[in-house]
Amino acid sequence: MPAGGPDAAEFARQVPKVLLHEHLDGGLRVATLRELALARSLPLPADTEAGLAAWFNANAHAGSLLKYLEGFALTVAAMASPEAMRRVAREAADDAADDSVVLGEFRIAPLLFEPHGTPGDAAVEAMLQGLAESRLPLLSHSGLIVCAMRHEDEAATRRAAELALRWMGRGVVGFDLAGAEVGHPPSKHARTLALVREAGLAVTLHAGEADSAERVLEAGRLGARRIGHGVRLVDALTGAAPAALLDETRALGLHLEVCPTSNVHTGAAASVATHPITALWRAGVSLSYHTDNRLMSCVTPSSEAEALLRETPLTRDDLRAMARQAAAASFLPEAARQRAMALIDASP
Repeated sequence: MPAGGPDAAEFARQVPKVLLHEHLDGGLRVATLRELALARSLPLPADTEAGLAAWFNANAHAGSLLKYLEGFALTVAAMASPEAMRRVAREAADDAADDSVVLGEFRIAPLLFEPHGTPGDAAVEAMLQGLAESRLPLLSHSGLIVCAMRHEDEAATRRAAELALRWMGRGVVGFDLAGAEVGHPPSKHARTLALVREAGLAVTLHAGEADSAERVLEAGRLGARRIGHGVRLVDALTGAAPAALLDETRALGLHLEVCPTSNVHTGAAASVATHPITALWRAGVSLSYHTDNRLMSCVTPSSEAEALLRETPLTRDDLRAMARQAAAASFLPEAARQRAMALIDASP
């Protein structure tokens, strides 16, 4: 029986949260996006803020991954100046703080801004400045993950990795491969991942969202400590050798950054109620819940928590335990992780 109830929304809003998986180019405020797009004379799909919000909502519920992804061309173009990136990062962290997030990691592919005239280093610097100015201060409460696009060749992903390494220790806390998963396994970028791993930068890889459970283990073998999504690991629960797959997941110490609402919108799950998060949690997999793209999926950390309470059998204690596991899996310094755990443990 779902653990909702009349005060589920209030609990979801107040419970301390750890946000490990949020794309900055998928999480702009609607008002900010409209203002930035107009300043750059970009065409908008709607004239008003309300109309723009409705457009994103319609795309989220269109049942089409292509429709869901449409908005990224607009957001990347709109936030393509250093001033805009700084603002977007600051607002994203402030919004997370308003939603009781006590530890936040935000990610983006900085090289996407190069065609718009902003070099990768300038993009990273601007976003780190934004986080530093926010109410989730840089390194004590927030950090940036640099993404490479997995459909590109290894020369491109190596450039993204080298960019991340130049900013390691100054606010960049991790490296990721994002983008279309099917046909682009992480092993195609094994040398890039080895470079990052040997330099001591933490790795999280998108895996097991659109591709098979084996991709989760492949990512772990290549050095990933966390997995973006990883929901196809649920197939191992009914597969020919589920114990072996799950045992290796645990042996690798993998933590899944699960994004239930986004998974429904992109077709990785049929509904929040039937989402694999419940089965994976009950199987003892380390995981936590996240927003992925607040703007594209019209979600917040609190709305995600409330949806899990209302639509799944997961309990309030489960959500607290997930938050604690997320804090333990964070790439931020030990002092930041311990502070977050203490706040989670002290919550009513």
